[in-house]
Amino acid sequence: MQSVSNISKPSLEQIVPAVGSSFLLRRFSKSCENVLANWHFHPELELIYVHGGSGKRHIGKHMSYFNDGDLVLMGSRLPHFGFTDRLTGNRSETVIQFKEDFLGDVFFSLPEMTNVRRMMELSKKGLAFHGETKKKIGDRIEALAWTDHYDRLIGLLSILKDLAQSQEFEVLNADGVALAVDTKDNDRMNDVYTYIRDHFKEHISLEEISDKVSMTVPAFCRYFKKISRKTFTKFVNEYRIVHATKLLAETSMSITEVSFESGFNNFSHFNKCFKEFTDKSPSEYRKGFKNVVRD
Repeated sequence: MQSVSNISKPSLEQIVPAVGSSFLLRRFSKSCENVLANWHFHPELELIYVHGGSGKRHIGKHMSYFNDGDLVLMGSRLPHFGFTDRLTGNRSETVIQFKEDFLGDVFFSLPEMTNVRRMMELSKKGLAFHGETKKKIGDRIEALAWTDHYDRLIGLLSILKDLAQSQEFEVLNADGVALAVDTKDNDRMNDVYTYIRDHFKEHISLEEISDKVSMTVPAFCRYFKKISRKTFTKFVNEYRIVHATKLLAETSMSITEVSFESGFNNFSHFNKCFKEFTDKSPSEYRKGFKNVVRD
């Protein structure tokens, strides 16, 4: 899936490790989901394993759809949204957050940690792991929740080593992510994104969204393009396409129904946008997805 723009200036999440631990591990069961769904970032790296389920992945400028769970490593200060909600259908979600220097200033500079250090640097663009790596490492991440602090630390280091050796991963933001935090921008762009999430199935005019953030249309267009490097219309269409990929994968809706349910009132325009974003037609995408599931 292609990348999309970094639409907003995210809020800072404060992370405090549990007493007796140098990093934070949290496990959310299906009935106790991770409710942090806002656009946010933190100085800590974040390793997330979503056990089962499917949903939308929005990390930096990248937006895509994951199926049958997810395993992602995000570097320091990489903005993202929460991965799960009541509709994801996952069994659980385990989140590990740790600072780059949580084991001291020089630990990851040791020669034994060369591969891990390189992976941590690459993770600033976001890394999504798949295949056997996702399954095997995911199981080990979940198991950490039931260990004591010492074994949890040793287990995390072992997991980082094996992830660094894996070739089963995708770099989500190939051209990097620019991030400059400003409180006013953060509030304004969070309003914009929330409005898109709530109304993407409807027509959203530039006048409507500009008024939402108390700007003129020309000023809003310049502002949005400056931050995202894409037009507002292009971003909304890409958000709709990600929703369409979810419907194509999970439902038996006809492609025409998917088009309208995703906010496209013109079927030919939907096909054109879908092909531009995924390099496949909707029918090719659905066929390819079914082949992957069958295999």
